[in-house]
Amino acid sequence: MTIKTLEYFSTLVQQDDSIPLFEAALAIAQDAEPGLDLAALEEEVDTLAAKLKQRLPDDASHLQKLRMLNHYFYNELGFSGNVNDYYNPDNSYLHRVLSTRRGIPISLAILYMELAQQIDLEVQGISFPGHFLMKLSVQSGQVVLDPFNGSSLSREELEERVEPYILEQDFPDDFQFNAYLDAASPRDILVRMLRNLKLLFMQQEHWQRLLEVQERLLILLPRDITERRDRGLAYANLECPQAAVQDIEAYLEQRPYAMDATELRARLPELKDAIGRLN
Repeated sequence: MTIKTLEYFSTLVQQDDSIPLFEAALAIAQDAEPGLDLAALEEEVDTLAAKLKQRLPDDASHLQKLRMLNHYFYNELGFSGNVNDYYNPDNSYLHRVLSTRRGIPISLAILYMELAQQIDLEVQGISFPGHFLMKLSVQSGQVVLDPFNGSSLSREELEERVEPYILEQDFPDDFQFNAYLDAASPRDILVRMLRNLKLLFMQQEHWQRLLEVQERLLILLPRDITERRDRGLAYANLECPQAAVQDIEAYLEQRPYAMDATELRARLPELKDAIGRLN
């Protein structure tokens, strides 16, 4: 990761109402491959969309477009969920997903939604608990899709999926349940994508890659002090004590009584000693 790639990402996500989701999500892959040709990848997807456009009748309804996109994406292009290697970070990098045709729900959804947008189909992402989903509004109501395989989900299936995340025994009323189906903003989708990577890199103790994720999360969420704390912890593990102290002290200033405050304060003397040794 370079300052230039972060600056580019920052320019893409400045305004909530104009974030180019596909381009910004594609840019995340520059952490895995700094020399990635983003323009070539965008052109590749444009070409895929153009082939689909040629097949669509001029008077195609939303449902007709959806059926054709589903067949094209899953049957012809061969995209599907990576069931054999689900926790591979490559599943979150769009250039890898384009190459292997395998991904996780959120990365598949971003590609699917980009193709949908290019055929004038407003498919939206849903930040559903546990499994990212997509939806399309049609005359008869709302179609909810599983990006893993393109299947349409019934209300009963959605309730069954959300049940483990609800503390009460009974389902919430319609208004509360429908909140689970709200459209996710591009910023929310990018944050969720990065937090998936964050979890993987923390488990793998891959601190450099974690730092790269934290830098992007803080561009998206500049006021999120817990993300700044986690950047500080990544710096600490990378033996960059000065940057670590700055982030951890900023966190403690805002959250002096946090559950982890005592533990973090105990780490500061060692980090400050390390700064002294470096100087």
